[in-house]
Amino acid sequence: MTAKKFTDLKGFKDENVAELESIGIKTMEELAEALNDETKVKEIVKTLSGVGPKTVMAWKEDLSAESKPSKETKEEPKSEVVEEKKYVPSIKPELDKETTEALAKRAVISGRRPAFKRQEWFRYSKLGESWRRPKGIHSKMKRNLKRRPPVVDIGFRGPAEVRGLHPSGFEEVLVYNVEGLEGIDPKSQAVRIGGTVGTKKRIVIQERADELGIRVLNRMV
Repeated sequence: MTAKKFTDLKGFKDENVAELESIGIKTMEELAEALNDETKVKEIVKTLSGVGPKTVMAWKEDLSAESKPSKETKEEPKSEVVEEKKYVPSIKPELDKETTEALAKRAVISGRRPAFKRQEWFRYSKLGESWRRPKGIHSKMKRNLKRRPPVVDIGFRGPAEVRGLHPSGFEEVLVYNVEGLEGIDPKSQAVRIGGTVGTKKRIVIQERADELGIRVLNRMV
């Protein structure tokens, strides 16, 4: 089904008409053109209340179906020029020689660290493989006898100076809003957006982080 007016679009509300006019979109043709522009799409998602990225994509499919030529006319399809997105390397931290060597050492230790599994995980499927400290006076795993699975020990840890850092070398900072970006040091800190943050707010946080030159570790694709 193709839409002829705004109210025909799925999920479109009456108050969205005024919100579209506030960003310069007054007709269906202007809306169809805006949906083909990524910058405009982000602006529409941020401006319209109750409208998310999935709803906007449904509008785009609906409006593109309307613009397709019918079989009777047999118009030649227009070749669209797709602009290739340039590769932008991720922001790297400024690390001293000692920290760089410690990160490399931690990577080697992590590669040879065994997989710690719960005692008798292979015998009872209900236990699962997640690690639990072995208990019991008869536990051979607890007593570190031969041919028993490895037990978590302090000797398996990595260097203390880089403990808790992201593999890139950044210190992770959890943020839930734009205000959380204030005070972040782009040279040594990177942000991770909280899992409870919605799509609209994520877009705003990412755009503000790009302006400040801050790396976002869990960006939206």
